[in-house]
Amino acid sequence: MSFQNVYYKRAVGTAKQCYICLKQTTTVLATVDVVDFLYTCDNHLSDPGFATLVSAEPSKPQVSAEEIERVKKEYEEKQKAKKEKEEALKKEKEKEKEKEKEKDGKDKGADTKTAAVPKKSTSPAATPTPPAPATPSHQKYVLHRQIFQMRLDEHKKRRQAREVKEVAPKFPIAPRSSVS
Repeated sequence: MSFQNVYYKRAVGTAKQCYICLKQTTTVLATVDVVDFLYTCDNHLSDPGFATLVSAEPSKPQVSAEEIERVKKEYEEKQKAKKEKEEALKKEKEKEKEKEKEKDGKDKGADTKTAAVPKKSTSPAATPTPPAPATPSHQKYVLHRQIFQMRLDEHKKRRQAREVKEVAPKFPIAPRSSVS
């Protein structure tokens, strides 16, 4: 299992021992998809021999004005098509109702002079767009290469142990002989 040497500082509710000095801490360095995480105290985060702060503020994706306009046009076209479809469905329903009323009126011999009052649609003018999801505001760190190699080795050992547990039952057991 391979992962990048990019960790984000996060605060947790449960205090555990620091990876290096074994002091209780609630600060965790974790990868984006939480493949790897390690508890670290704030003293080690400021140590350049352990980890280096990459950027204090998260970078925002750069989107050109042309892309924004294109997306807006696509959205407006979709909304327009949706409204037209809804209106067409309403007209079809009204026609069906009128036909049913005419049939009912002829069958019962009732007066057909009563006009149907069309219903006014109360659709919202514009639906508000939901706010964009907040980008993570966690600080970004890169572990020192030797510390990162230790993390990789630890993951490799765990994976190998898991593989041994899976393969071990498949091997035959050697017979035991009693020597007297």
